[in-house]
Amino acid sequence: MKSPSFYPLLIGTLFFALLINAQATGERPNILFCIADDASMKSFGAYGDTFVNTPSIDSIARDGVVFNNAYNGNPKCSPARACILTGKYSWQLKEAADHNGRFPSEFRTYPQLLEEVGYDVGFTGKGWGPGVYDTADNPAGPEFSSLKLIPPYKAISDVDYAANFEYFLNKKDPNTPFCFWLGTKEPHRAYELDSWKKAGRQLKEASVPPFYPDNDIVRGDLLDYANEVEWYDTQVGRAIKILNDKGLLENTLVVVTSDHGMPFPRVKGQIYEEGFHIPLIVYWKGKILPGRRVNDFVSFSDLAPTFMEVVGAEPHPQMTGGSLVKQLLSTKSGQIDPTRDHVLLGKERHDVGRANEDGTDLAYPVRAIRNDSMLYVHNIKPERWPVGNPEYGFLNTDDSPTKSYLTNLKQGDREYFFFEMNFDKRPEHELYNIQKDPHCITNLANLPEYAVQIKELRFQMESELRAQGDPRTLGNGDVFDNYIYYGKRLDYSTGQRINAIKYTKQGTD
Repeated sequence: MKSPSFYPLLIGTLFFALLINAQATGERPNILFCIADDASMKSFGAYGDTFVNTPSIDSIARDGVVFNNAYNGNPKCSPARACILTGKYSWQLKEAADHNGRFPSEFRTYPQLLEEVGYDVGFTGKGWGPGVYDTADNPAGPEFSSLKLIPPYKAISDVDYAANFEYFLNKKDPNTPFCFWLGTKEPHRAYELDSWKKAGRQLKEASVPPFYPDNDIVRGDLLDYANEVEWYDTQVGRAIKILNDKGLLENTLVVVTSDHGMPFPRVKGQIYEEGFHIPLIVYWKGKILPGRRVNDFVSFSDLAPTFMEVVGAEPHPQMTGGSLVKQLLSTKSGQIDPTRDHVLLGKERHDVGRANEDGTDLAYPVRAIRNDSMLYVHNIKPERWPVGNPEYGFLNTDDSPTKSYLTNLKQGDREYFFFEMNFDKRPEHELYNIQKDPHCITNLANLPEYAVQIKELRFQMESELRAQGDPRTLGNGDVFDNYIYYGKRLDYSTGQRINAIKYTKQGTD
């Protein structure tokens, strides 16, 4: 009689054989990559109890694999998306490490590479951005966003993402595999104020994180956000139905994720757990064993080499992430690769709002390491304001009712500590026990009993960063401050927003 461990091994071997056979016979898989704009991992039912309803994505999770420890590398839109497209770590991306910067044409993207090996590629909604790029198309591919609809709430985009995906499928060569990026612009702000009332919600439904005061303003803001996450879920569900109706679901790898956490204070753009810990759910009928959960630490930089291996192509030499095919096709849950026991994180300049004497827009540089139990954060320039200077309005946090409530608090107010937690300057070193303190409330860095652990984590982090050529760790971090910011700039003498720098393929005007 065979041992119990024989059968999972046999199934895994068969899965790999199916993949190799499909590549050999030319039946290369399609790829549908779905990405939300500013949706927290905890907003999806597959990751636990939530007041947000995501039935379509939860269904994909039940029939696929859920990654419990997936991270974006840099918790802001354009650097996070650049990590996905290039397979590189944020600090290796030059101008693209900054938000609203330039995507260097020297970096090859996986859509470009797949197009070169015979794939039809495209995107709808939001691809890479915001920022500028030299190529004819967005780094995510040619755009398909012309079909519109009437959205249920005023602030939701009128782009009909699913219909544009179907238009792409109808237009493409039916004999050619495809790679499509479905990027919703939700739940990015702004929101229709009190849209939760239109949806028939009640304030008591919302779950308020402990770094905010629990009041009607914050609860209403969270429920308005929930409406837009649910719109993303609707679009994913429609796209899956389109694939199924066309008989394409059998041979399509479906990836569902979000670029970073929700657009609220202390989340989006911040090196705390909810800002950089992202959802990652993968479905591949007949290849991925349903109902699995993987604990390996993975990063956005791992996605591009994964897609290359899935289609039978070599990853580009520029890609520094590692393929996740092993994790996808395993028959086990839990830890698949014991070497994937941590992840590195970082940020440079996200938005304007802090400057030196000559008006140069300054970054708030951070490097961090997250393992199974601890998060160590090194705030490299703690003298700078982490969310932008107060006199300019804390510009690295999106305007919102929650932000307004917090920034209107004054010293002496009973709830002023919430303002300090969200907007005040931070110490150089932060350490959090994520298992006991998932919201990163209690900084352990100053406790003597953690001194050795901090030293070890910092040594591990900086050793890896040096090996990866991180300019900040190698002493040349000012390069990130001097890259051009292409969004609405700030006149630091007046505090007023001014026009963005005009950009042409030949340079700036």
